[in-house]
Amino acid sequence: MSGKTRGIRVPDELENEIRREAEARGKSWSATTNELLKEAIQMRRVPGVVFADGASGRRAVVAGTGIDVWDVIAAWKAGGQDPEKLRGDFSWLKETQLRAALAYYQLYPAEIDARLERERSWTPERLRKELPFTSPLKR
Repeated sequence: MSGKTRGIRVPDELENEIRREAEARGKSWSATTNELLKEAIQMRRVPGVVFADGASGRRAVVAGTGIDVWDVIAAWKAGGQDPEKLRGDFSWLKETQLRAALAYYQLYPAEIDARLERERSWTPERLRKELPFTSPLKR
């Protein structure tokens, strides 16, 4: 990663929290701090989106739902980017939650598009080849 070295003063309590987080994730203090700062900026820019851990790593989630932003965007694209169709697909979500997902995509399209591409790449053939334990046992 390229970037500039900056000196910041970190209170002892925060230092301990970052170190604990870094150890739990097996990352360096610097990498963990950068990840935390990036997520904080993204959440500040798009209220209503938070980050959560999952099998595929950290991901943007519509706050209070557990629904990944990429899931909302996939449905929005599949529905021809029609807001009414999106509201119908996620009728249990508030308008502000749907707008947060769309706003996140507007600000960070490369992140979401990369995830959508990864999801499209999971064909049944690839699944059987790379994850054979997901296939039923043959009789």
